[in-house]
Amino acid sequence: MESTRTLTDKIFLILKGLGMGAANKVPGISGGVVAFVAGFYEEFIYSLKKVNGKAFKLLINGRFKSFYNYINGRFLSLLFFGMIVSYFSISKILDYLIKQYELYVWSVFFGMIIGSIYYINKDFKDRNYQTYLSLAIGILLGVGISFLNPAKENDNLWFVFFCGIISVSGMTLPGFSGSFILILLGNYVLLLVDSVNALYDTFSEIIRNDFGFTNNPERLRMLQVLAVFTLGSIAGLVTFSHLLSYILKRYKSITTSSILGFIIGSLGVVWPWKKTIYKLDQNGGFLFDSTGSKVVHNYQRFFPELNTDTYLAIGFILLGIAFVLGLEWYGQKTRHIQE
Repeated sequence: MESTRTLTDKIFLILKGLGMGAANKVPGISGGVVAFVAGFYEEFIYSLKKVNGKAFKLLINGRFKSFYNYINGRFLSLLFFGMIVSYFSISKILDYLIKQYELYVWSVFFGMIIGSIYYINKDFKDRNYQTYLSLAIGILLGVGISFLNPAKENDNLWFVFFCGIISVSGMTLPGFSGSFILILLGNYVLLLVDSVNALYDTFSEIIRNDFGFTNNPERLRMLQVLAVFTLGSIAGLVTFSHLLSYILKRYKSITTSSILGFIIGSLGVVWPWKKTIYKLDQNGGFLFDSTGSKVVHNYQRFFPELNTDTYLAIGFILLGIAFVLGLEWYGQKTRHIQE
């Protein structure tokens, strides 16, 4: 794979990582959809599958080059580099855009999901009762998850580890939003806002040669929570990739139809016209996270009136569809070159 990649392909791979990272942080959007539509989903899963006992044996024995080649290291490193950069840059821009232009941002995401459904469905030929059943189950699960009520925040480290395993599903399973699952588990703010901000603040202080955070129990606790969440995510990533690799090899049509169902079901989460319901304290006031933002509890969806905002939102939906179709075009072009 690596020898056939041009410099342009490598730059685009980093950009895809940026897209996956941003998508994974936004509730309702799955980074796996980006991988699926951009044409590198199977390579991503099979590369992660290579992180196994043999890989660790190579690493322990100091055979770093063999380890790097075995796990398709250049592909994974470029992709994860893009995700990490996204986590501390694009995702913050997205946070700002959602605050200022919420309707239009959700409209773009809604269009991207519709584009993804079209992309997967148009090439899907194996239609039978098994694939229709798995499609229906996928839709029901996606819709069911969309309307669950969130749990309360829980910083127990075993639960945080479990959250890491579950949240990473959005990277490996298209249509299954890890961020939205974290909202349902009650730990979205704790794990994707508070702990990340704690790490960001810590790095900023270390650069300024300020180590005062070592005497801050709350900061240390947040860093501990982030470390455990990261370990859970790594464990989940490796576990899911092995499971999905096995399923894709043996039940590709059923898996694809289930993924399509998940994505269709997730339309309810990213429906642009919704009112955000915020968490309240015992006195009826808003609860705020460490950044001063209101804590999201859930969403109340509604059908819009026909006005200028609605027409603009529809325009952004079409933009989202066009973006995905552009990704699909590039993905097909890349596959033809590699073949």
